[in-house]
Amino acid sequence: QVQLVESGGGLVQAGGSLRLSCAASGRFFSINVMGWYRQPPGKQRDLVATITSGGSTNYADSVKGRFTISRDIAKNTVYLQMNSLKPEDTAVYYCKVIVLKDRRSVEVWGQGTQVTVSS
Repeated sequence: QVQLVESGGGLVQAGGSLRLSCAASGRFFSINVMGWYRQPPGKQRDLVATITSGGSTNYADSVKGRFTISRDIAKNTVYLQMNSLKPEDTAVYYCKVIVLKDRRSVEVWGQGTQVTVSS
């Protein structure tokens, strides 16, 4: 079983910064893609950023230039550095990884961490 443990959410004032972490553990061969998604209250869950095993990154337009995704391969951990936070960034942030396990790609979601940005 693959497990994800997220941390780093909280309450911050507009203009502030937060860093989210997501560590993967369990039995798998490799991690292909790691990413962050978010779900504001009453809205759908959307992509924030992803990073591939090769280091290629992809960002939602709304966070480009403010958020940075990175990963520590040795620790099976992905990070999301969030700067210049805005009230509209308020959401539950979810980590998602795609791992290679038993010769199959498996998608795993974290439990979510709340990020609240006050104006």
